[in-house]
Amino acid sequence: MNLILISLLTLVLIGAASAIILFFVSKKFQVFEDTRIDEVEAILPAANCGGCGFPGCRGFANACVSADKLDGLLCPVGGNVTMQKVANILGKTVKESAPTVAVVRCGGTCENRPRLNDYDGVKHCFIAHNLYSGESGCSMGCLGLGDCEIACEFDAIHVNQTTKLPEVDENKCTSCGLCVKACPKLLIELRKKGPKSRRIYVSCRNEDRGHITKKSCTVGCTACTNCLKACPHEAITITNNLAYIHDNKCKLCRKCVEVCATKTIVEINFPTKKAETEPLTIKGI
Repeated sequence: MNLILISLLTLVLIGAASAIILFFVSKKFQVFEDTRIDEVEAILPAANCGGCGFPGCRGFANACVSADKLDGLLCPVGGNVTMQKVANILGKTVKESAPTVAVVRCGGTCENRPRLNDYDGVKHCFIAHNLYSGESGCSMGCLGLGDCEIACEFDAIHVNQTTKLPEVDENKCTSCGLCVKACPKLLIELRKKGPKSRRIYVSCRNEDRGHITKKSCTVGCTACTNCLKACPHEAITITNNLAYIHDNKCKLCRKCVEVCATKTIVEINFPTKKAETEPLTIKGI
């Protein structure tokens, strides 16, 4: 009987001691979570796309609350409206960011970029890219197998089965960047949407020399420097045989478009220019 009582007493003492230890440990390592994190997360789109650079909306909300300033923080899906709500909750200021949209920097349609072989493997760009350079002579051209389409959670990009190139629906695109990460050729870029959704960019990523590029694609950049000379705003640079238009400097004057010999520079959502007419002359009687 005494042995049973001693055993029970021992267990009680061990339990009590463990409870006391756990109590002090929990107090020592207690983590206090700011309730504003829940408030911020509640107004986010809940896309959990990672386009903000953080692991999901919860991670982004935590970053906003922890930051001294909201500079450099942006929810691409919610945009400026959502960021202003976040700023109001946290009592911070936020700078309005220019809206961006995904663009596909490849104009190599089946007509412009003849296919030299037929890929008969797993229909994924990532796998095909690691196996060989592609079906055409352009090693940087779009593979057209739709990894970007699969990655997009907003149904904003689809591969045109006629041209074999992805097309972006700018009304659905949230600039989350998932398609950018999915493209092994680095052909997709987030660029400023521009006033009235107008933008100009070089639709090519080929860094081969001009004569090689011209053989593989009729609309490839040959680094002829025509655009560089024509731009009055110093918005164009040429590096590694490839021209690039910096959207933070571009004034959308379209002068580069006019002089591009291979029509590599594309203009989006601009009105059609009226055809020039000859001046009316009246012959004397």
